[in-house]
Amino acid sequence: QVQVVESGGGLVQAGSSLKLSCAASGRTFNIYDMGWFRQAPGKEREFVARITWSAGTTFYTDSVKGRFTISKSRAKNTVYLQMNSLKPEDTAVYYCAARETMNYNYWGQGTQVPVSS
Repeated sequence: QVQVVESGGGLVQAGSSLKLSCAASGRTFNIYDMGWFRQAPGKEREFVARITWSAGTTFYTDSVKGRFTISKSRAKNTVYLQMNSLKPEDTAVYYCAARETMNYNYWGQGTQVPVSS
């Protein structure tokens, strides 16, 4: 099993930056990639970014391209989400997840990121 824990959330003002961390533990050797998702109030959960565990290939949803950067530290079994130029529309609970195959089966508890205008 894999355990995933997010940290770094908190209240921020529009235009500022925040860096989230996601630490994976347990049986991490079969992880294919890790990703960030978010769920804004009244909206469905959406994909934000992901990074493959081996090659470090990154993918982003259009709304965060140019503002968010996902990175990893294999030594720490940790992925990061650097969020710049935050907008009120970015307000959401941010979740980190890991997968071994197609589905993301390992999820963190979520971390709140309220962005004030």
